[in-house]
Amino acid sequence: MSAERAALSLCISWRGDSMTVPRFSRAIPNRYNLIGTKCENCNTYYFPPRPVCPPCRRKGVIREYQFEGSGKVVTHTTIYSAPEGFSKMTPYVLAIVELDEGPRLTAQIVCDPSEVKIGMRVKSVFRKLGEDGPDGVIYYGTKFIPA
Repeated sequence: MSAERAALSLCISWRGDSMTVPRFSRAIPNRYNLIGTKCENCNTYYFPPRPVCPPCRRKGVIREYQFEGSGKVVTHTTIYSAPEGFSKMTPYVLAIVELDEGPRLTAQIVCDPSEVKIGMRVKSVFRKLGEDGPDGVIYYGTKFIPA
């Protein structure tokens, strides 16, 4: 068996007569550690990571960057009617969080929905995001809590 085929077999699980691929691979470190990139030429930060800096193009020097994980809420909404698999968590808050370094990302804020305000300082935490199917493959990632 080739190395490529062996790697693929680790990512695929079988359920009955169909095959599924987990949505969040445990091999993606940026989901767990807020790892993005920084252009050394113009000092712009990117999350998720980018291989090229759009403003600098070929002149840009891209380096991996570990974000501190602190930022502020830019906007938010409270989810009362959740999609399948998330109904036990309602109500919960989804927000656009602007990290101190500049990038914005969508994330869950773990607190009482009435506490969340625009401009509120938050910090990242590592939490369970959910389970994938009846086999219960658990996937983790970044959520935020009030700072």
